[in-house]
Amino acid sequence: MIQNKYYVIDAHCHIYPSKIASLAIRHTDEFYSESSQGKGTTENLIESGVSAGIDKFLVQSVATTPKQVRKINEFIASEVAKSNDRFIGLGALHPYSEDIKGDILHLLELGLKGVKIHPDIQNVPVDNDGYKKAYEICTELNVPILMHTGDYRYDNSNPNRLVPILNEFTSLTVIGAHFGGWSIWKDAVKAYSKFKNFYVDCSSTFHYLKKEEIKQLIDGYGTDKVLFATDYPMWNASSEIETLLSLNLTEQDYKLIFSENAKKVYKL
Repeated sequence: MIQNKYYVIDAHCHIYPSKIASLAIRHTDEFYSESSQGKGTTENLIESGVSAGIDKFLVQSVATTPKQVRKINEFIASEVAKSNDRFIGLGALHPYSEDIKGDILHLLELGLKGVKIHPDIQNVPVDNDGYKKAYEICTELNVPILMHTGDYRYDNSNPNRLVPILNEFTSLTVIGAHFGGWSIWKDAVKAYSKFKNFYVDCSSTFHYLKKEEIKQLIDGYGTDKVLFATDYPMWNASSEIETLLSLNLTEQDYKLIFSENAKKVYKL
């Protein structure tokens, strides 16, 4: 195993209340035809992550209906408060909410550091009017959005829909999960690398690509735009860290990817 000497922020983790964690994971595994390696609970995230050398975790969840939004955000905030400064929280949003501005203000009042949306699981195109309302408010309030991006099976979060959004909301900070395009990585880096406020996390990518392909994605976006992330509970954190370390980047590049970019984007 390669020894990790860097301070590490895992910038993409899902957690759930213990009583529903196994059900939530089963639904996600079915969606992606994968088998999660974690349990989806706060305790398991900390145990597995700390043993892998992770110092802080960016935790969030996805609202599949509007009525779930505030309950999820209150749960995330409560777990952040109990984490002894291990957790940083993001708030869920749903584009069909009747009070998107109120939902955003509420999650900020809870101390959450940004917004998470998942157009594919929510089954709503990223250029939907409800999402656009959220982009307007997040731009106004300088709130970053972590967005699931990319899926060859759907037309909700691919470049044909997201590029016009990035051109319209030029001051909005967006973190495109999965190197900007799960399963369509090469198309994504071609489409997004020019946008100054578009960052990516590296979650749910290493499993599918060769090392030279991962390196090409990092080079394409630039090491100042990539955030380390595991997509817990999907993958083994130790393996994800080891893969990144095996790419033989510079020390400064590793500092950026493992923590400095996340600190910058989420104002930590």
